[in-house]
Amino acid sequence: MPLPTVKLSQGIHVMHLFYRLDRTRWDALAAGQSAEARAKLEKLCAQFPGPAQPRLSSYANVGGKADLGFVLYHADLVALGAMHRELEACFPAGALQPVYSFLSVTELPEYVTTDDDLKRMIEHGERKLKPGTPEFDEAFAAAKKRNDEYKHYRLNPELEDWEIMCFYPMNKKRNLGDNWYALDFDTRKKLMGSHAKTGRKYAGRISQLITAATGLDDWEWGVTLIAHQADAVKEIVHEMRFDEVTARFGDFGEFFINLRLNPAQIWEHLKL
Repeated sequence: MPLPTVKLSQGIHVMHLFYRLDRTRWDALAAGQSAEARAKLEKLCAQFPGPAQPRLSSYANVGGKADLGFVLYHADLVALGAMHRELEACFPAGALQPVYSFLSVTELPEYVTTDDDLKRMIEHGERKLKPGTPEFDEAFAAAKKRNDEYKHYRLNPELEDWEIMCFYPMNKKRNLGDNWYALDFDTRKKLMGSHAKTGRKYAGRISQLITAATGLDDWEWGVTLIAHQADAVKEIVHEMRFDEVTARFGDFGEFFINLRLNPAQIWEHLKL
């Protein structure tokens, strides 16, 4: 009986995986086993190079929480699970120890800008263009094109292969005094709009992916930040914590900082 195909109505599945190597087992490997494992991993990564799904990106963790990190992207949940098992099968039995995993999906945010929002911004914004004029129509067409591209890549990410990947999970608070889910929609949209404005200041320094995990994992969202430099990660996280949406309503899990390395570079970096 063939395996089923399990796809979303829109968007794709994403899995973050972090592992520690059992150095005692690794040092006891027979001659050639390390090279064999690297060759298997190189072959698997070459099958899913990206930038669109299906994709498998490999990392070396910095800081000691793990040794290896991987991010898997696939439209089909069953195929994502198969990629996960193929990845672990690249390594000798017992050598790879799971540290942390996070399963999530891409989605359009509830507060995504609508066509009506765009029209209001054009009419009442800096240029104050009058609806029905050629200038208004031209501005709306350009704004809609940008918004449609944003929505496409939010659902179908093609993240850059920059040097650093930071990942952390997060929730919105449900405390009696600060319950995100007790706020009305307009208030939540306004707060998220201000938060997004902060993020846009880091264009060119940070590429960001927010994935949703409610009902799929222990946290509600996963945040993946791609950067050239660690200070960009530090600065955006620090600045965003002053936004009300974070200061009042954000809870965060562990942070994982990683270097984007191919398998050969990982073997050299970890002295395998």
